[in-house]
Parts: sequence; structure tokens; C-alpha cells
Amino acid sequence: MKLFASLYLDEDVSVLVADILRARGFDVVTARDEKMLGHNDTEQLDKAISLHRCLFTHNRIHYEELHRKAISGEKKHFGVIIGTRRNIYELARRIATLLDTLTADEIENQLLYV
Repeated sequence: MKLFASLYLDEDVSVLVADILRARGFDVVTARDEKMLGHNDTEQLDKAISLHRCLFTHNRIHYEELHRKAISGEKKHFGVIIGTRRNIYELARRIATLLDTLTADEIENQLLYV
């Protein structure tokens, strides 16, 4: 069982959020790190799945639909977390709280909001 979920931040999320979370000890990669800038949301989620990472985004509408399609098609993903665009420090705090509260297994196939 994996205790902490690893994160993949899509390109809508500031890389500063990744930096803050990394400084707090979390395993985070970004779309920029993975050379995924400019790819569509389906490709972003597929990349997160291939890396066994939970995806974090601000793009609620598209990822809610992708999550529904994945679940109805019995496609496994490692979680999708959706956050509003707010102060990056507050956003990083909320993500960290969620990751400290739920294990990677508990986040798997879930759609969560911070």
C-alpha cells in the first residue's frame, strides 16, 4: 500500500504550486516536466495514469467528464483533484492537507475538490 499519492499537475496549474509541495516533501511532476505542454485534457489524464499519479487541475468541467467516462468504462486512474484558482500558497496548503489525510489507495479512482 502506498501512503502518499504522487501528483501530476496539468498545464493550467502554476509550477509554483509544484515547488511549494515539493518543499513540503511531496512527489510532484508537472506537464512542463513531462513535456506535455499543449496536449489536450485526455492526453494529460492518460499521462498521469501512465505515471501512476493523481492529476491536479483547475479545469473542472473537462475533468469531471473525463472522470465519469473513465469510471463508466472501468478505466482505472489514480485520482483527479480539482482546485479553484486562488492564492497559490492557500491552494498548496489545501492539496497538502488532502494528501496528508487520504492514502494513495483512498484517492484512486476518486474525483476530489480542494
